[in-house]
Amino acid sequence: MEIFNPQFFVLTLALVGAVIIIAALLSGIIDRSDLPQVGVFLALGAMLGPAGLGLLDVTLDSPILRVVAILSLVLVLFTDAVSLSIAEVRRHGGLAFRVLGPGTLLCAGLIALAGWLLLGLPVAAAAILGAALASTDPVMLRGLLRRPGLPDPVRLALRLESGLNDAVLLPVVLVAMSFIGHSGFRSQIEWARIGLDLFLLGPAAGIAVGLLAIAALEMIRRKTGVRRDYESIYSLGVAFAAYAAAEAVHGSGFLAAFAAGMTIAALDVELCDCFLEYGQTTAEMTLLFTFVLFGASLIWTGFTVLSWPVFLFALAVVSIRPIAFFISLAGTRLDYRSRLLIAWFGPRGLSSLLLILLPVFAAVPGTEPLFFICCFIVLLSVALHGGSLMLLGRDTGAEKVPEAGVTNAVDTAIDSSLSSDPVVTRNQQGELIAIAEMREIQQSGAPNLVLDVRAEHNLANSDLRAQGALRIPPDRAVDRLRELDVPRQTWLFVFCA
Repeated sequence: MEIFNPQFFVLTLALVGAVIIIAALLSGIIDRSDLPQVGVFLALGAMLGPAGLGLLDVTLDSPILRVVAILSLVLVLFTDAVSLSIAEVRRHGGLAFRVLGPGTLLCAGLIALAGWLLLGLPVAAAAILGAALASTDPVMLRGLLRRPGLPDPVRLALRLESGLNDAVLLPVVLVAMSFIGHSGFRSQIEWARIGLDLFLLGPAAGIAVGLLAIAALEMIRRKTGVRRDYESIYSLGVAFAAYAAAEAVHGSGFLAAFAAGMTIAALDVELCDCFLEYGQTTAEMTLLFTFVLFGASLIWTGFTVLSWPVFLFALAVVSIRPIAFFISLAGTRLDYRSRLLIAWFGPRGLSSLLLILLPVFAAVPGTEPLFFICCFIVLLSVALHGGSLMLLGRDTGAEKVPEAGVTNAVDTAIDSSLSSDPVVTRNQQGELIAIAEMREIQQSGAPNLVLDVRAEHNLANSDLRAQGALRIPPDRAVDRLRELDVPRQTWLFVFCA
């Protein structure tokens, strides 16, 4: 039995603490400067690694890498699924099909073909590499999706892709793994067992856990109530329980985590914002922690395999997504600029590394070189896509302050007497304002504005829109109003439910 190492434990806690503290302190700077967050944490890992302070050295055999990588992939799959709006997917089924079918799968197939032609990889290994490199990085993509000026069709397409593409690509990796190292043909019984383990036991376990978890939550809510702070961590328990349940019956825990999230999304039960937001924040912190681990030493191993074939393959990977997505989006009503944004912004990052690590952790022969190749392409993508985010700037589309419409709203006003910066304060005369009161203010000629500050998942689940309302992210409302140069004397009617 391995002896507990207190020094390693202290170092791990220090690293976790450093990631959380630095992520919090730099969040505003990164958001305003458009620096790629991934690059910052890779640099932090390099500073702590053997080439820097020498405090951290992570290899493919390190237990901490295996644990953190599994946790990260489980949380990414679950939170992406549970954040999906099934109603939105149904409304935009054609776009979802184009993004995931001709888009994601065509991209994976063309990358696999390039790996087979340029690198001489076996078909199964090329399929694994193609699927991994067709996956988009959730951290870099979320940074783009948070931009208020992003055109709505682009935001919708990228949100659908980020929520569903790993679930499409993960089975490709798992099936291809079963071909490597196996000589001869498999019997029908063997294929049936593989299909049962991957596509039945795993999803079934996830669906069962999701149904039981929501049924239990609803029952306890009705009888005794559930504290909001505990409901926020409930999502993590569901994700981990789904993974464990599937692995216990020899199914895929990763597919189970996604199935549990999709089940909760499909049930369309009323969940507090904290249920989703805490899980998403925890997943993002885990992803950033994983980037620090990779940045210590592993990610830089990509340069050790650099050769002309690898370099040409990397250029092919960067070029294939725009080609595949322009083909898949042909015939849609999207304008050229929107199609260009969707086609270009497919950054490779942690999801690619996590998918390629699955065969490495399973000791599938000949897959370690695939990881090194993937590392180089991730570094190239961070430079290209992260750099293009900086060049793109904060506003990806023109946004003007509209004329205020009429709707039920929560009343807030800008207090101009306290400082030179706008400070949002609640109207002390009442928590809510009636439509008649709002109309009276609007008819008086006073400057006014209707704001839609609903959370993203609430916005996606509803067709209701306030006439003439300006969409403002709730987590940066004051900053956005300042950017739009809204006068400090303006009445703000906030539509939030």
